[in-house]
Amino acid sequence: MTANTFRFEGPSIEQTAQSAPWPFRAAALRHGHLTTTVPRELVHRAAVAEVMLTGWERLGQTRFAMTAQWPRGHSFFTPVGGNHHDPLIAAETIRQAGALLAHAEFGVPFGHQFLMEELTLTVCPDQLHIGRTPAALDLDITCKEVKQRGRRLTRMRYQTTIRREGQPAAQGQISFSVITPAVYRRLRPQRVFSTKHRPIPLTAPLAPQSVDRLSPADVVLSPTNTPHHWQLRIDTRHPILFDHHVDHVPGMVLLEAARQAATALLPHTTPLLPLTLQSEFTKYAELDQPCLINALHLPKTTPHDPETILITGHQDNQPVFTTTITTTPTTTVPNTAVMGAPTGPHPAQP
Repeated sequence: MTANTFRFEGPSIEQTAQSAPWPFRAAALRHGHLTTTVPRELVHRAAVAEVMLTGWERLGQTRFAMTAQWPRGHSFFTPVGGNHHDPLIAAETIRQAGALLAHAEFGVPFGHQFLMEELTLTVCPDQLHIGRTPAALDLDITCKEVKQRGRRLTRMRYQTTIRREGQPAAQGQISFSVITPAVYRRLRPQRVFSTKHRPIPLTAPLAPQSVDRLSPADVVLSPTNTPHHWQLRIDTRHPILFDHHVDHVPGMVLLEAARQAATALLPHTTPLLPLTLQSEFTKYAELDQPCLINALHLPKTTPHDPETILITGHQDNQPVFTTTITTTPTTTVPNTAVMGAPTGPHPAQP
């Protein structure tokens, strides 16, 4: 792990993979009546505080139930407007569900790479209100397009409904591929495995208030000389976005870049609350090359239509990801916010 990468105490996910017995006894990992989080390794988190899931149960061959909790306040997924849970915490919860199922129910060993291809999300704002206690959630998950080579999972798409007190709060879909360590080394440039591999120098952030952030440390965009174009700001020391060592930009960082780009583009008098998101990841976003982000406001049919923004990321003139975000109509000149877009061969790490 390089000096400018966020460090955490205890073994890394990769180190745990070498020492953990396999296969898991999934039944031993299921929780009883006491509320706790699932093991952090199962959801690819280093910090226990970043684990949203609290339990799971198999309902059928491809159907599962899970429980989760969203805190009333979070250091990065901060409340939108002070009274709504951040929709991206729903995306992160759904992402964690896929990692857990792959390891605990489909037998994927630690050390394999999970590559996100598609992520879509729709939220119900009425169910995102922050209450007097953390939000207790129930997840209904159906796995589709489960592909295996022998007994090894190679790809899966799953649909998730998040319910809060019985009411849908969010719905999403993710597809991802699973790659063995040996194949991953062949797919990736050899330089990323070198001890000399370093991210590009940290660039200056946009003004935090322009992207609905309080701290410059949480800003993932840097200004350029072209309107509505930004450079991805890669800070591998960030304790949430880069929770553990990776050799490319995680998919959740790209989603946050899309949300911030939509926020910067749209004129708004209140914090932007994304309603839908569709994301497609088509290429690894490398840490050691500039990634350029641009946002385009798509036209509306009527003034009352949601705002829709198309965000794209390019690296070395090659597309890396595409995200479409929709949000409520602005009170001034139209501009857009949606989150996500589906499918892609070599995606970002969930």
